[in-house]
Amino acid sequence: MKKIMIVGSFVIGLVVLGSAYLVYRVGLLTNDRSRQVIAFIRNPSSRESMIIPAGTRCGNAPFTMPTTGMIGFIWGDSFRIGHQHSGIDIFSGTEAGVTPVYAAYDGYLSRLEDWKSSLIIRIPSDPLNPDQQIWTYYTHMADPSGMSFIVDDFPPGTRNLFVHEGTLLGYQGNYSGTFGNPTGVHLHFSIVKDDGEDRYLNELEIGNTLDPTPYFGLSLNASENPKEIPICRVN
Repeated sequence: MKKIMIVGSFVIGLVVLGSAYLVYRVGLLTNDRSRQVIAFIRNPSSRESMIIPAGTRCGNAPFTMPTTGMIGFIWGDSFRIGHQHSGIDIFSGTEAGVTPVYAAYDGYLSRLEDWKSSLIIRIPSDPLNPDQQIWTYYTHMADPSGMSFIVDDFPPGTRNLFVHEGTLLGYQGNYSGTFGNPTGVHLHFSIVKDDGEDRYLNELEIGNTLDPTPYFGLSLNASENPKEIPICRVN
């Protein structure tokens, strides 16, 4: 019983730490969007109108929403000097392992042997620029210890497996890549450039990624949308 109580206290501590980390991170941003994110983290029901359901297509955009949640951080947001966020963060407002994540577009899925929380999908023909190949990257699909929330259909070592838009990939988690240092529960999604030889570039560098705005039909570029939470206008 004592062991169970210790483990339970540890897990609760990780959840609290993850929430505290997110509040700290958004605290580095002083715009209206960061305040909305803090409010959502503390009370998701207070921002229900900002939640976009999974599978939603905004206007005539080629990609559908890969998961349900509020888009809190967008492409180009900065959390520290010299840093720019390379994708979008979609917060579910639920516990880890609950909110499904789906493929936003048809493509060929891969998962490296050591990837606990991440998948990448190769799209041979960019729907907006058909002559180029792009990759869509999904991460944070694991718990703080690295226990994966990716579905069993895509085990480590999966290579070039075709998946349709809307295929269940896994569930939102709070794995940061470092054991015991969780992030808040969300999906990080980015569109990564190809190197011209069927390899994706380093996703951590914003210059290696594409502005997701036209792919989702949402204002997802921080230089053009410095403060608002993106809201979908469905046709």
